[in-house]
Amino acid sequence: MTIRHMKIFLTICEVNSITLAAKKLFIAQPSVSYALKELEEFYGVKFFDRISKKLYITEAGEQFLNYSLQIITLLDEMENKIKNNDNLGSLKIGASITIGKLFLSHYIKIFKRFYPTIKISVCIDNSSVIEEKVLNNHLDLGLIEGIIHSTNLITEPFLEDPLVFICSKSHHFLEKSNITLSDLIKESFILREKGSGIREIFESFLMTKEITLIPTWESISTDAIINAVKNDIGISLLPYLMVKEELENKSLCSLNIKNIKLKRTFNIIYHKNKFITPTLKHFITTCKDKKSKIEKL
Repeated sequence: MTIRHMKIFLTICEVNSITLAAKKLFIAQPSVSYALKELEEFYGVKFFDRISKKLYITEAGEQFLNYSLQIITLLDEMENKIKNNDNLGSLKIGASITIGKLFLSHYIKIFKRFYPTIKISVCIDNSSVIEEKVLNNHLDLGLIEGIIHSTNLITEPFLEDPLVFICSKSHHFLEKSNITLSDLIKESFILREKGSGIREIFESFLMTKEITLIPTWESISTDAIINAVKNDIGISLLPYLMVKEELENKSLCSLNIKNIKLKRTFNIIYHKNKFITPTLKHFITTCKDKKSKIEKL
């Protein structure tokens, strides 16, 4: 059993297919099948059940997956650790869409002043995708908002942002002095996609009230949501930082809802087994340092 076997096994788990694993690794499918067969024969167990041409990981497979992730992670970190001693190497940083838009480039700019030779690769996606990539060691670090789902992640908050209900300048709510939750849920909502931090915060709050809300629109684009609200298609809940300009120039209006104050926390996340290199630690410090905050926000 070799490191190559583990990497092939991890790729099979990632794509849930021997054929796709072979394509991703640029090797022949029989080589992938044979490597998996060698692993199963070596340990005397089945790592996958094959049912209707689909792979279903077994309990033994889950155990081997967990160990393999830790071993490959340590090997990768060993290489990065050695490289980082000479201020070389790389960092793989992920960020939710909001953080990627508002903060990430600013943090990287500050970090690069101290480590100009470090290569930084970036992935920007919704929070649930970034969390999954950090868990699978595809990213060294994630900057996300909202609820953290895995107990295998270390979480460090670095910023808070209030969430605001927004409507158009002509919405009938602006004529009401006292808007309640009952009033709110009767309206058409335009929300971010499932998996976004903002959506999860709102739905978790509604769940405590035993309320289920089906939005009229869902969008991964905050700009699309803002334009829809401006055109009075519905109301929305968005971070203050994302609509600050529209509220100040009065192209949108904010709503005060009785007994509802929601906010999101921006979190730094990394795997609990992650070795924190000096460069990674410095990047974390950069994100948490008040001097790094963007003044205009």
